Amino acid sequence: MKATRNMIGLLLAAVFVLSACAGKSSTITPPPTTKEKKTLQQPAPIAQQPAAQVQPSEPQAQQAEPIAQTEANVSYTLVTSSDTYGLAFIGKGGDIDGVVNPTLTAKPGDTVEITVINGDGMLHDLTIDEFNQTTGQMTEKGTQVTLKFTVDQAGSYVYYCAVPGHRQAGMWGTLQVGEAASGTTAQVAQGENVVHHPADIPAEIGEREPQIVRVELEAKEVIGQLSDGTTYGYFTFNGTVPGPMLRVRLGDTVELKLSNAAESLFSHSIDLHAVNGPGGGMVYTETKPGEENVFTFKPLAVGLYVYHCATPSVPHHISNGMYGMILVEPEEGLPPVDKEYYVMQGELYTEQAYGSTGQLDFSADKMSHEMPEYYIFNGSDKGLTKDENVLTAKVGEVVRIFFGVGGPNKTSSFHVIGEIFDRVYSFASLTSAPLTNVQTVTVPPGGAVMVEFRVDVPGTYLLVDHALSRTERGLVGYLVVEGPEQPDIFRKGPANP
Repeated sequence: MKATRNMIGLLLAAVFVLSACAGKSSTITPPPTTKEKKTLQQPAPIAQQPAAQVQPSEPQAQQAEPIAQTEANVSYTLVTSSDTYGLAFIGKGGDIDGVVNPTLTAKPGDTVEITVINGDGMLHDLTIDEFNQTTGQMTEKGTQVTLKFTVDQAGSYVYYCAVPGHRQAGMWGTLQVGEAASGTTAQVAQGENVVHHPADIPAEIGEREPQIVRVELEAKEVIGQLSDGTTYGYFTFNGTVPGPMLRVRLGDTVELKLSNAAESLFSHSIDLHAVNGPGGGMVYTETKPGEENVFTFKPLAVGLYVYHCATPSVPHHISNGMYGMILVEPEEGLPPVDKEYYVMQGELYTEQAYGSTGQLDFSADKMSHEMPEYYIFNGSDKGLTKDENVLTAKVGEVVRIFFGVGGPNKTSSFHVIGEIFDRVYSFASLTSAPLTNVQTVTVPPGGAVMVEFRVDVPGTYLLVDHALSRTERGLVGYLVVEGPEQPDIFRKGPANP
């Protein structure tokens, strides 16, 4: 399993280095297994370095001139890594020991000492633009460079690797000088969790008689956690992105009540693509803060359909998170599978650049020019890579993913790295024969797809949009498969004679 994760980390590193795009990104390497979690906290020891600073030869390193006569107030050691962690700086010693891209802290007026050790033998450096500091390029494993400089002003400053593609692949962290500004890192823990867990969906309906299904949705405007250290003002159905997955069968009668929280600043509504009628229900559900509306419809066609807010500005409300899906099953139900998951893709348009900390603001200009800062699965930046939100399965199980695109603008090329979709119901047409053995699926904004596949080999698989530069703006999730190794299908080394 560890070898598999290392291969995935190196594969991602290669993709990111080739892309060499601008902008910030936090590491998106696969999560450790239980056996590897100890490694995450305590990386493999690096060869001991002499106590004295090692001055690398030119041109590999051009060290900033140290302030030798000044004793450092705070000292940190970082080790470069491109193994288990993909590309990252790993803290060494003290409170940051084993921490990936740790936040370094200091007070205004402090002299800061940062020692960087090349732990992997790849080309790296460490750069902090605001203080005109760089280690220069470090090429040999074990090379050690120390920066010493004084920080004068409070603020959050980024340290990063300036080798093309490395920052985008995850090699960056924060030097926090003084207290975080109001509404930034110190307060982001108050942001609500808006991630809709991919396994939180209704059970399969199976065969049953038609019935009345009553659905209650609440439009809620919340300050949610977009990323570590970052919050955003979301619009949601029932407090999550996407909103709840609705599940009915052909012939049911659906009574839907939409309420709008009294604290909301905007009116909201709902347009369900499964509805045959003006506005998909919007004409009956335009709801002001503190009010509610009810309408009834009968789904006439089997399929997987997107729903979203249809209150102007419609793309603004959708981008902020007001979308979800409704599944209309056939009379006999869907064939049973081992695992079902619910994943939706969207994009956020923020005034601040990708990776900024604090409370971010919506940008109407970027939305109108279709220039998102964030691409998201289920509401947050890499939200489906966190241990509590990853998709899971066991070797031999059949996985079904209900996948949709809220948008409002971008088409997805949905792909699971390391898997082939056994069956694809294109455009979520569940009454058509499925395509078989498909690698990547195109899903337009406001569209959906249902894919099914058997997992044959243990390891961590990445859910991506194969417009792969979007992984550098938060669009990635994990499917963690447990079970015995399958050397007849996948193994390291040459084929047996």
